[in-house]
Amino acid sequence: MRQVNMHEAKTHLSELVEAAEAGEVVVIARHGRPVVRLESVKRKGKGIRLGTLKGMFSSIPKDFDAPLPPDVLESFYKHPVEP
Repeated sequence: MRQVNMHEAKTHLSELVEAAEAGEVVVIARHGRPVVRLESVKRKGKGIRLGTLKGMFSSIPKDFDAPLPPDVLESFYKHPVEP
């Protein structure tokens, strides 16, 4: 555990964050008294699961990437203004 004063924390914040990400606990003190503990956040999830949508779509239409009709395309560029 490393303790730094407020001024040093402001000056070296990115370095302290990297240390916390690496597992070190950093305590920030004001006038020599500990005020805040900086430590990494534990991730709860298992990450991204690839293939979760497999089999949910039977086929992709042949015109999937066909150009949009002019009226639909034009609607993307109109921004209605509400009173």
